[in-house]
Amino acid sequence: MQKRQLLVPIVLIFVLLNACAGTVNDEAEDVIIADTSNHVSNVSKFLDEKKWNELFPNRYHLSKLKDTLFNGIPEQDFYSYDAFLKAAKLFPLFLGDGNDSTQKRELAAFLANMSHETSGGWDEAPGGMYQWGLYYIQEKGFPKANKSEYSDTSKKKWIPVSGKSYHGRGPMQLSWNYNYGQFSEAYFGNKQVLLDNPNLLLQDPVLCFASAIWFWVRDQYPKPSCHDIMAGQWEPTEKDIAANRNLGFGAVVNVINGGLECGANHSDRTKYRYGFYQYFCNYLQIDQGPNAECSTQKPFGQ
Repeated sequence: MQKRQLLVPIVLIFVLLNACAGTVNDEAEDVIIADTSNHVSNVSKFLDEKKWNELFPNRYHLSKLKDTLFNGIPEQDFYSYDAFLKAAKLFPLFLGDGNDSTQKRELAAFLANMSHETSGGWDEAPGGMYQWGLYYIQEKGFPKANKSEYSDTSKKKWIPVSGKSYHGRGPMQLSWNYNYGQFSEAYFGNKQVLLDNPNLLLQDPVLCFASAIWFWVRDQYPKPSCHDIMAGQWEPTEKDIAANRNLGFGAVVNVINGGLECGANHSDRTKYRYGFYQYFCNYLQIDQGPNAECSTQKPFGQ
């Protein structure tokens, strides 16, 4: 099975997630297109603005229950449907493979992980736990004054800038200097844009969503991309099969947070990630598919 050819990088003005920050490619992979005039994202086949508002009624700064972190910040619909759609159009691979059922599962998997990483909900939350995705725009507890965070000076191509914090920002909580640098190079054609100013992610909604989709469609060597798993483009090796890593949502969880959530490290908190996936599958009227959890999988690299 051949993977689709990746496309040229974008040069425009404008994740690794916290627990999978140990993997880094030396080069930024080209998955973004510069000209979106002739590209219509398949997102619009399954979601419109009305459905988006139903799924994310408590998204950042729109919920009636405000976190004190939002004090002094003007209200805005930062995580809007329009911003998500504009970002999705930059990535032809996103929902770009398979039939409608395959694309629905990929969309459900993406929305589930995005919601889990940014959730402001709890078990007894108004409307239910799963209506609280996209509540946060950055990792709780940040920023910390005059303190550099998530800086790895061993990655010589992506040297962190003194005084800058590369903590989790955006729907997929892009973290660590080398991931900011790689995404910046893919998006702007210049690694220094986000290394110098990581807070740009909090100022441009399209850029913010793009960071999440970039993480999703990009290979996480030696791990596959989340897109390739959900689109059936990944071929597990003999080692993967022996470790019970097979096509399905469970392998996506393994890519994102396998070291903390899969195999021997599987815990009750993982149920919320699975719960979000079931919630979005139900909404999109699609079954979860096989291998939807990772309790018996060894983390990638083992």
